[in-house]
This record gives sequence, structure tokens and C-alpha cells, in this order.
Amino acid sequence: MNVLAVNNIRKKGHQGKWALGGVSLQQNAGQQIAITGETGSGKTTLLKIIAGLIQPDEGEVLLDGVRVKGPEEQLLPGHPKIAYLSQQHELRNHYRVEELQEMASRVDEETAAGLYRRCKVDGLLQRKSSELSGGERQRIALANLLLSAPELLLLDEPFSNLDPVHKQVLKEVLRYCTDELGMTIILSSHEPMDTLSWADEIIVLKAGRVVQQGKPEDIYFMPEEEYVARLFGRCNHFPLDGFSGFFPIPDALLAIGTGILIRPECLVLSAVGNGLAKAGVVVEVYFLGCVFESMIRLADGLSILVWSMEPPPTVGQSVFVSVRPGAKFSLLS
Repeated sequence: MNVLAVNNIRKKGHQGKWALGGVSLQQNAGQQIAITGETGSGKTTLLKIIAGLIQPDEGEVLLDGVRVKGPEEQLLPGHPKIAYLSQQHELRNHYRVEELQEMASRVDEETAAGLYRRCKVDGLLQRKSSELSGGERQRIALANLLLSAPELLLLDEPFSNLDPVHKQVLKEVLRYCTDELGMTIILSSHEPMDTLSWADEIIVLKAGRVVQQGKPEDIYFMPEEEYVARLFGRCNHFPLDGFSGFFPIPDALLAIGTGILIRPECLVLSAVGNGLAKAGVVVEVYFLGCVFESMIRLADGLSILVWSMEPPPTVGQSVFVSVRPGAKFSLLS
């Protein structure tokens, strides 16, 4: 059953241009949706409209089948069953954390203590809000939202400006929210790699419009345009005739396709070629921590990125590149 329905939301931005140009989505209870896109693509505007904090110019938002009113329709903006955590994660100044907790809580003391423990802020109760780090403020603000027992939780760029340690802590908190509390969450991020392991579904925005929507694996391995591919990391873009040497491409696809998008980890380096491999020369090698990234200059002049777990041949050596069996890639039309 749909908890949330966003129907053809449109909102004008600067100079009369559409900040959102007809966005629709459906969300089921307990589902986690990530909204991603480059800066300025409309992520924050969409979340605030869903939360009832910005009035849409067209379209409607329904929570449990009832329309969410915008700020022009009620005295206090927002919806009592929708919690929105902004990028600033505001906390009242000059209050101790335990005082903020008491003001926000709609649950019993035992449940509240458990939430603060799982959000890893239970040791900060005596601290004042002005004495907290950015990561601590964010987790306390999130814990206080959870204390209000919302039906829908909206998180606006929660991973922004966090170091790797605090980012991992936040990911553990979100796992608690989804796996143990069963919460329904929408999260926005301009760092889409942070969403792949968390989301059930990813929605990609570009200039206020949905350009692709689907499961994380499909978004990552089968992007429908280069904009989507680049958002999620390194990717090779081949013309179709340049890719045909890896395996035969049917004439029907050659007639409608313009290119291929394929991830570096979907390719394999070898010292010996076969009929489905292309010869090339190693021109660059970089160690990225979990993989080695090699730039290969193919015999036909194309350059291609390949990721491998094992150290690759050194710069200047001849190699062969082939497509990993069963690899996924996108055909651009």
C-alpha cells in the first residue's frame, strides 16, 4: 500500500524557470527511496514540498491518501506525521541535550533512551547544543525527530560535510531506522555513491525532472544516459562501432544505438587475447585503495578505464581488454 504519492509536482524557481518540472513518485510503507542529482537539480525543493514547507505551483502530495497542505494554506507550515531534517540540522541554542530531548519526545523514557543510545548520542545528554560538533548535532537532531514518532522521515543531504568516521556512524543509525524501526524514509544526496547500499529505489533528478528511476544495481550498471552514469562514478562511453570488437552487436541495435556505457569493473585485462578482446597499451595506473585503475589506449585510438583487484601490468606494456562474462552495460539510443 502506498504511504506517499507525489503527483506531477511543478515549482517555478529563479527567473520563472521550472525548479521542478512535473515530478511524480510513489512510496510504500517501510520503503527507502534515495533522490540524487547534481547540485541545483531540485532535490531540496522536492523534499520541502513533500514535507509541506514549500507550496507547489502545480500537483499534489498525498500522505495516506490525504493531501499535504503547503505553508500558504495553514498557519504553521509542515505536517505532523512528516519529519524533515534539513542540511543545517538546527538545534535550539543554550539548551542541554537532555532538555531538547524532553521537548521533542512523544515516547516513553525507556524508548527515548534506546533511541539516543542507538543514535550514539546518549553520552552527550549533559552537553549544551553550542558545545557539539557538526556530526553530533546532526545525530541529536535526527534522534529528536525519531522521538516524535513520524510516519515519514525526510533527510536532506545527511552525508554532506561528514568525515568518513561520522559518515559510517550515520549509516549505522539509518540501518537501525530501517531494519529495526521499519521507518519509511526519503533521503537526498549529491554524493550518490552513499545511497547505493542503502536505498530500495533511486530517483535521479536533472534540472528538476526525473531522468531515471529504479533499483540501485540497475541505476549503477545500466544508466540510461551519461549524466546518470557519471553521478555514480567512473564509466566508459564507447561509440557502438568501437564496442563491436568486444562481441557482435546485432544490426538492429546498430541502427538505433549511438553508444555504450560500461563500468571499469566490468572489463578484464589479460596478457593473451582472443577473438573477443581488443589490444592496447597501458598508459596510466593508479592505486585507489580497493582496486587498481588502469588507463588503456586501444589500437584503434580509444582510451578505456579498467579496474582490477590484482596489480595490473606496468605503464608501456601491451595488454588485451575484454568484457567480463555476464557484465551489464547500457545501450544509448
